[in-house]
Amino acid sequence: MWMDYQGYGMGWHWLGWLGMAFFWLIPILLVLVAVKYLMGGRRPNAPDGEKKPGALAVLEERYARGEIDREEYLQKRDDLKRG
Repeated sequence: MWMDYQGYGMGWHWLGWLGMAFFWLIPILLVLVAVKYLMGGRRPNAPDGEKKPGALAVLEERYARGEIDREEYLQKRDDLKRG
């Protein structure tokens, strides 16, 4: 019984290279995303140079607007300074 193996796999060879490229592309992209995350990339909804207000600043604003009373302000301020 004779089987014709001539040309077996021809035409599909490029799929092997393409598969290998995708195989390595995914880990490389994951590493790049991890590096960007660890390096503290920009927050998407904050303009350049704008800093997020600290907890103490928010507390002071709430007290200034009258949302909390003096006793609550002092208690939370002390908690923040201890923490």
